[in-house]
Amino acid sequence: MYNSSCYNPSSFILLGIPGLEHFHLWIGIPFCVIYLVAIVGNCILLYLIAVERSLHEPMFFFLSMLASKDLILSTATVPKLLSNLWLGSQEITFSGCLTQMFFLHFSFAVDSAVLLAMAFDRYVAICLPLRYNTVLTPQVIIKLMVSIVVRSFSIVLPDVFLLKRLPFCRTRIIPHTYCEHIGVAQLSSADISVNIWYGFSVPLMTVTSDVILIAVSYVFILRAVFQLSSLGARQKALSTCGSHVCVILMFYTPAFFSILAHRFGHGVPWNVLILFANFYVAIPPALNPVVYGVKTKQIQEKFILLITWKRPQ
Repeated sequence: MYNSSCYNPSSFILLGIPGLEHFHLWIGIPFCVIYLVAIVGNCILLYLIAVERSLHEPMFFFLSMLASKDLILSTATVPKLLSNLWLGSQEITFSGCLTQMFFLHFSFAVDSAVLLAMAFDRYVAICLPLRYNTVLTPQVIIKLMVSIVVRSFSIVLPDVFLLKRLPFCRTRIIPHTYCEHIGVAQLSSADISVNIWYGFSVPLMTVTSDVILIAVSYVFILRAVFQLSSLGARQKALSTCGSHVCVILMFYTPAFFSILAHRFGHGVPWNVLILFANFYVAIPPALNPVVYGVKTKQIQEKFILLITWKRPQ
């Protein structure tokens, strides 16, 4: 019989990066810089999209959703990582662990869905340019954004209840820097087959379907682009997809690499996997606004106006 404290543990211990304790101070410095870049970059991006009427287009609404997700993901993981590395604050309450886990997985689900919505936006813009304003109306955009949040929330919320039903009587030490579903479930002394089944299959099927639909969208986009007679028109059409493709690669490539590394990389040191996992949650939120700022001319122009304090005539 499990007592009540097993089902309601007061806290867990996050070990940080085992084996690299002597380097925790130095490891925290790049993560702090990356976090500041992510916060400043995404806040500027959200501000520009909010105040500049010329950026009130479907693509930029989806981009603002991506920036909001990046702020949530960074804030849910990096501050606790820094307090662990610099202050030795390894304890996290059970409710805090569940909250961190929820926002971590929720952010990933939102990211995948937003990338799919942005692929649909590019498909309509390039393949159906004359119908763009009639297909992607403000009402459609709002419905898409609400459906992204509802789908992501519905997928991730069961993880919380699947963990709350488990007893944790053996150990409460998590050899990581943040809480994630399967990592916490493995500490339980009960059967976690339901957690494993749901934690891998449902999100994986969702993300896989997103990847397939994104790939299909780009097949139609490329077919439409290469049917254009003008080389300049082809380059202009492809350039509008450049930033989106970069963000897709930054999100999905490390994700699938991490899955393969955990599945087949048994010879990879555990601290290397933990470092990679932390860079995966820290770097994309910092790079996303940079990529869109460099590759999107409208954002470049508005950012220059912002930093030079000049307003358009």
